[in-house]
Amino acid sequence: MSTTPPLTSFGGLAVLFVMATKQEYGPHLKRLMTPLMVGVGPVEAATGTAMALAQLRISDERPDLVVSLGSAGSRTLDHASVYQVESVSYRDMDATPLGFDKGVVPFADIPAVIPMANRIDGIPGASLSSGGGIVSGAAYDTIAADMVDMETYAVLRAAQALGVPLVGLRGISDGRGALTGLHDWTEVLHLIDERLANGLELLRDQLLSGRFVPAGG
Repeated sequence: MSTTPPLTSFGGLAVLFVMATKQEYGPHLKRLMTPLMVGVGPVEAATGTAMALAQLRISDERPDLVVSLGSAGSRTLDHASVYQVESVSYRDMDATPLGFDKGVVPFADIPAVIPMANRIDGIPGASLSSGGGIVSGAAYDTIAADMVDMETYAVLRAAQALGVPLVGLRGISDGRGALTGLHDWTEVLHLIDERLANGLELLRDQLLSGRFVPAGG
């Protein structure tokens, strides 16, 4: 991770774009923004995002918006299509032996499913489950959400802690069948790169026109 968190001037706002890996960052996204690469999984994402936001706050460069984007898996959504996150949950959290509902973080006063306050017109919404393990094949039977990733919940909680609103965008890279190797994930990342860029152009246009005003944080 860069020691200086990259902010992009985007649609008249200072935006921190957050991605997991360079494999998801192709030529279409490169012409629009420079992301903070936080690494794979909720621990890396939470650590990297929180550190970056804290550094920016200390330097008086607090972003107006955080955008978390990359790939996701889904057994039901259209392959290689892009969806915005309408709600996010933490599938690894299970304190049911203590009497808490599955997904509820004990004593944190947040719901198991966190609704997202921000919507980009023209991009379909879907629910998202974040966690530390790859979901494949029959493991989807245990997931209530439309799609799965490994970072968005962590990025959201870091953004909430620093009072910055967040938008989540995910392209569906896998899930139609059981994963057999890395190639099953990377096969359509070039298409997702282009379609995520199209989504960001919609966001930029709506920011410039005033149709999208970030809320929450």
